[in-house]
Amino acid sequence: MGIHGLQKLINDHAPGAITETEMKNLFNRKIAIDATMSLYQFLIAVRIGGEGQPAAANLTDESGETTSHLQGLFHRTIRMINNGVKPCYVFDGKPPDLKAEELAKRAAKREEAEKNGKEATEAGDTETIAKFAKRTVKVTRKHTEEAKRLLTLMGVPVVDSPTEAEAQCARMAKEGLVYGAGSEDMDSLTFGASVLIRHLTFSEARKMPIKEINLSVVLEQLGLDMNQFTDMCILLGCDYADSIKGIGPVRAFDLIKKHGSLEEIIKNLDSTKYPIPESFDYVRVRQLFKEPDTLPASQIDLKWKDPDEEGLIEFLVKEKGFAEDRVKSGIEKLKKSRGTSVQNRLDSYFGAPVKRKLEEPKKEKGKGAKKAKTGGKAAASPVKKGAGKKK
Repeated sequence: MGIHGLQKLINDHAPGAITETEMKNLFNRKIAIDATMSLYQFLIAVRIGGEGQPAAANLTDESGETTSHLQGLFHRTIRMINNGVKPCYVFDGKPPDLKAEELAKRAAKREEAEKNGKEATEAGDTETIAKFAKRTVKVTRKHTEEAKRLLTLMGVPVVDSPTEAEAQCARMAKEGLVYGAGSEDMDSLTFGASVLIRHLTFSEARKMPIKEINLSVVLEQLGLDMNQFTDMCILLGCDYADSIKGIGPVRAFDLIKKHGSLEEIIKNLDSTKYPIPESFDYVRVRQLFKEPDTLPASQIDLKWKDPDEEGLIEFLVKEKGFAEDRVKSGIEKLKKSRGTSVQNRLDSYFGAPVKRKLEEPKKEKGKGAKKAKTGGKAAASPVKKGAGKKK
């Protein structure tokens, strides 16, 4: 869920922090991707099969097990690597205790959606089936383990976070291990991600530009320090505390600008007009955002390797029923990109070789024509010292 209304607030008050870009512009960038969020997207995208399409559009193997998460992960990761991006996927660990209430709400909503979906199926209401199918999607432990296996076979690094994946991605970006955090959750910024990259794993068919959000510019243009920004995000509403009824993005921003902290806001707030929920334990939530249980960059070793061709065919083709020609095509793209990446790293260090054509010797006209000073031979154009090196 992330932070309620934060994207719009940044759009309105800190537009300079947002850059719309294309994947090719992220060439050679290491990006820590929220794996669970990505798998959820893939499950929804293929489960529904597009806007208004029936839920029966799932991709499954022979035993009826869903494979859409693997399909999405395989092809979209290849697309990133083909564009020179260096993705690493970060998986969720144990959720914080503060998230228990939010998780219970989600479980109740899934149960209600399953009930409504069954009723829609019995009634043959295709549109309603698709609507509720999206709400029943859950990333299971099996989905996660299969995804890790696939990524390892592809040669893509995997990181297991002690708790929230977006918090781990944020720390990796903040400490300079990666360029940015790839996630749709805006609380990546609240966790301190220096750069948040949204829409990175979206399908090309959706034609949504990738968005980069720079945290330092957000703070500068909002006129807040990191402590005030964190308090504002808690006030907006997040996964770890209920929001205060009646306080939306505009009012939350005004209050933090006026009072500077949640302590002062609550002290001056009319509790009869804006009753504070019992679960609004902002002190603990603030501490969670400031010091989440994550691994330091020094304990993470990111290595991109060559794909395991035999392993990928065994897993995707023989076990999961993927088309062999498509899998082999994907493997070739991975191998080609891997070789291109190595060459580009060498070129960026030494400078790409410059190819120059030799000048053709000029033909002599007439018997009395003088011979060229070079003795009639073609002289190669001299290459200046340092030519070919990248500046």
